[in-house]
Amino acid sequence: MPNTINYHNAVNDFKEARRKAEQQTFLNRVRGESNELLSYETVRQAMKAVEGNQTKLKEIPLDVIIGSVGKYSDFTRDFLPLRDTIQDRWANIMEKAIGLEGLPPIEVYKIGDAYFVQDGNHRVSVARQLKATHIQAYVTEVRTRIPLPTDIQPDQLIILAEKNNFFEHTKIDQLRPDADLELTVPGQYPILEEHISVHQYFMGIDERREISYEEAVSHWYDHVYLPVVDVIREHQILDNFPNRTETDLYLWISSHRADLENELGWKIDTPQIADDLVYKFSPSINTRISKIANRILDIVIPDPLEAGPPAGHWRKKYVEYTERDNNCLFKNILVPLGKDTNHWYALDQALVISKRESAHLHGLHVIPESDINLEASIHNIQEEFYRRCREQQISGELAIDVGGVAHTICERAHWADIIVTLLAHPPGDSTFQRMGSGFRTMIRKCPRPVLAVPGHITNFNHLLLAYSSSPKAKEALYVAAYMAGKWHSHLSVLTISEEGADAEDIQVSAKEYLKELNISAEYHCMPDGNIAKIIIQKADYAQADIILMGGYKAIPLVELVLGSVVDQVLRDTLIPVLICR
Repeated sequence: MPNTINYHNAVNDFKEARRKAEQQTFLNRVRGESNELLSYETVRQAMKAVEGNQTKLKEIPLDVIIGSVGKYSDFTRDFLPLRDTIQDRWANIMEKAIGLEGLPPIEVYKIGDAYFVQDGNHRVSVARQLKATHIQAYVTEVRTRIPLPTDIQPDQLIILAEKNNFFEHTKIDQLRPDADLELTVPGQYPILEEHISVHQYFMGIDERREISYEEAVSHWYDHVYLPVVDVIREHQILDNFPNRTETDLYLWISSHRADLENELGWKIDTPQIADDLVYKFSPSINTRISKIANRILDIVIPDPLEAGPPAGHWRKKYVEYTERDNNCLFKNILVPLGKDTNHWYALDQALVISKRESAHLHGLHVIPESDINLEASIHNIQEEFYRRCREQQISGELAIDVGGVAHTICERAHWADIIVTLLAHPPGDSTFQRMGSGFRTMIRKCPRPVLAVPGHITNFNHLLLAYSSSPKAKEALYVAAYMAGKWHSHLSVLTISEEGADAEDIQVSAKEYLKELNISAEYHCMPDGNIAKIIIQKADYAQADIILMGGYKAIPLVELVLGSVVDQVLRDTLIPVLICR
């Protein structure tokens, strides 16, 4: 005969558990989370699981029981009761549990580390209400290709099913046992399979033979997937996208690459794609503020008065990328080309650098909006560009864009390491001429070094570095050291005394830097005077074939009114000038 007091207490326990279930359900809805038990049959089909024949009695943890064979709608994920109709049965089991009978073993299926109740859902609910941690169970093992996490949510089953299919089709878990290919968004594993199929197709074309699917899977993983993941890891890109995985980012980078290359008409390196992805889509508050600030500056400040990126920004950002590419500083070269045949000097100069650096050329022809119908001239530029590249066996693409020339070059310079451009219209000698100089605006705003070519092509045999105490002159020193060291160019360092600083004192840091790199150079110190004139004369006297110098250093408005050394050197030079920032 049942104990009335114990049964009454058990009913109260049930009502308390029901109240907790309603609270939990409400909170989970607010949070957008699920507190549902998983259906064993749904999981089994999704995982293509195979039930074993043996059953063993063991003690199992209650908190890793995450589903049920048939009662998954009667309880929450924590096995709190969801229906009032099960009160009597629940209370009877509670009464036995706290009495002498206790709880008999339940029956469960085990998938990975998770358990699904075949018989005994009410016993699990009562045990958890009694704050038990374990329960006796007859366990039937269920085999799957991939493990089932105990914290899986119902909507994650779709992803898990797709992953299981992916592993089954590709056998990548056997071919590359250490492969970690986790995705967080449904519908992405089929895209990975498409990547492998496309890779198999092009492998067959490149190698002129039939490629097995297993060979394509292994080659794709080793030579396509892992190099992208290496970039993600080296530059800690995953830190910008919490709750995402490396495979998520691999697919995002691949998709972003396709969009950008279609938009730009150029091939873009993986590190640059990843960097752009972070800038455009990172939820980081610092990134958002940076983007908003840049937009405001573009609107408020006229182009001639913009200060441009800070000194050293390019080097700090891109040297880490180039270190992995055989230490090539100029891996991607931007060459603006116009209708004037003199623009081919710039391309020829870029080809010289390309041969030294095994660099890729990004040709660019900008059409003013009023001239968008000049198809014949565009065709001629394209033909000549590709002809010259083929002759020199240099890879490159020519993109056609519409808009302002200086603005477009600066926008696209983000995808290059150096801009090589014709010095056709240097900044004038008056404030009005400087205000209207697109070339001056480009140099000031451009985020990369600019090599201005006046019509004379340099082979970089003799470098003249105009070195001063400015931060941008130190960037020119860095580039000069790179060229002298890797290209075996002769280097002369010219320093002119500044107000309050003797030339020899200024030059000490350059000497120490070059000595540390074991680079020899000739050093020249000159008293204060017309700096631009001294630089031009010294370049002529030393028979230098290029001048390297820092970019604009004063406040934009001051240099706009008074002029600058950079402007005067560009007006008077007969040899190329590399302006660093």
